[in-house]
Amino acid sequence: MKSRTPSWVGQFAFSCLMAGKALLSPTAFGAHGLLVNREGKVLLARHTYMRGLSLVGGGVGRGEPPEQALLRELREELGPFRADSPVLIGIYTRRSGWATNVIALYRLTNVEVDFRPNREISEIVFVDPADPPPETTAGVRRRLAEHLGKAPPSPFW
Repeated sequence: MKSRTPSWVGQFAFSCLMAGKALLSPTAFGAHGLLVNREGKVLLARHTYMRGLSLVGGGVGRGEPPEQALLRELREELGPFRADSPVLIGIYTRRSGWATNVIALYRLTNVEVDFRPNREISEIVFVDPADPPPETTAGVRRRLAEHLGKAPPSPFW
């Protein structure tokens, strides 16, 4: 009869394998929102730590469902808001230096916000998705074109 490796040894080996993979190929998971108001305009934010106008959102914590992470990030970044329930649009990937970002994008409609500038976001604007301001980031421009049906969906941010 063959001897079996104790389950704790297998679990430890698996944990070591996964830790090694994370060190060699780190991935960050984020959740972002395409927030649309009743007039069909999309909310873009000017973050204090990056250039341009982009969507709101942020990192998904360990074991945190992405939809809950998005709602948490929206409250942190925008303050009080009202919207219909988030609907998952897609999962995207973006290379960021030596890491990979995976982004879950949700659409929220009928959005109303009571925004005050804070340490993360200095300004928000609701824009016509067909005519975003010049400083809108390239990835957001792609998402807006997809939102309008003017571009096929892409898996890349």
